[in-house]
Amino acid sequence: MEELFGSQVDDPTESRERRRVERAVFETDRQLIEGDLTLPPAGYQSRFSDSLNRGEFEFVPLTNAKVTTLADGKVTQVPFLVLSKRQIRLAYPVEQ
Repeated sequence: MEELFGSQVDDPTESRERRRVERAVFETDRQLIEGDLTLPPAGYQSRFSDSLNRGEFEFVPLTNAKVTTLADGKVTQVPFLVLSKRQIRLAYPVEQ
C-alpha cells in the first residue's frame, strides 16, 4: 500500500498527536455541560470559537463530560457525548 500512495498515507496516531484538548463549559436551557473539546494545535480552525462557528458541523463532540441538570443539580459523568449547537446558549473555555 505504501508503494502506491507513498507519503500520502497518514499514520492515525500521528494525527492525534497534532491535536490539543481544551476544557470547555456549555450551558443549554436545561443543563450545564463541561467537557474536553479536541482542537487543532495551531493555525486554521484552532480557536475555541472556530469550533463553534464551523457551519459544516451541527454537533460538538465532547469527551470526559460532566452534565449538571440545572433544575435539581444532579450530576452525571459520561465518557463521550455530542452536543447540538442549536441547544447551546452560552459557551466558554475553562482557564487552566
